[in-house]
Amino acid sequence: MTNANSKQNRTHQASDLLFFVVMGALSFSFVALIVLMLAADINFVSLADFQSIIKRREIQFSFVFTIVTCTLATVWSLVVATPLAYLLSRYRFPGRWCIEAVVDIPIVLPPLVLGLSLLILFNGNWQIDAWLRERIGIGVGFSWLAVVIAQFAVSCAFAVRTMRITFDQMNPRAEEVARTLGCSRAQAFLKVALPQSSRGIVAAGTIAWSRALGEFGPIMVFAGTTRMKTEVLSTSVFLELSVGELNAAVAISLIMVAMAAVVLLILRLSGMDRV
Repeated sequence: MTNANSKQNRTHQASDLLFFVVMGALSFSFVALIVLMLAADINFVSLADFQSIIKRREIQFSFVFTIVTCTLATVWSLVVATPLAYLLSRYRFPGRWCIEAVVDIPIVLPPLVLGLSLLILFNGNWQIDAWLRERIGIGVGFSWLAVVIAQFAVSCAFAVRTMRITFDQMNPRAEEVARTLGCSRAQAFLKVALPQSSRGIVAAGTIAWSRALGEFGPIMVFAGTTRMKTEVLSTSVFLELSVGELNAAVAISLIMVAMAAVVLLILRLSGMDRV
């Protein structure tokens, strides 16, 4: 009996070892690819070339402009995503499934198609952009507003998903108790649900900002790639590649990697990734 148990244990150990080897190899293949890609980028550009590239006036403008537009798009995303996710999480109403599907469209839609749709919306048959210029003197297409709208169109969808998970994980009982004590729905949301969702809001904001940072297709089509006007870091990479400046394109890519890494590191250190 003892020999049978010992043989069974050895069989289980061998099976477990094979399991971890296979799972580890499959997991490592992706991690190794990302690490090797970053290592190749770092090895491709010398420190002197990198310093000279980041000192260029248009790259400095692109860096600052990227931070500003991503932040504006993120704030806008949170203002919209928080109430939308709350309604989808807490209430059942006709057409709810349709709204959920619409919210996910920017995630699955090809970026160039999204940018083209924005362009047609503002400059197509409806001529919304021309109407705004006539009425308030502010146009949208091929301006900094177009950059923010293009970033918002995608980042908000990710913010909604994150906030939806946040509210789904929260017990609604506290809000119900608040309402029995005299709070209105709005007061229960503002005084109970919103403070409890603070971790989710930070996580959603971080994800939205990171997603806005990497946006390219909609910005290129809807806002253009004009130097010192609508140029963000992602379009800077495209502009440098289009003129054969591979070193500059790689250097700018490394800047974007560093920015994304800082944002994600802050998220991990604060513990806000566990919503």
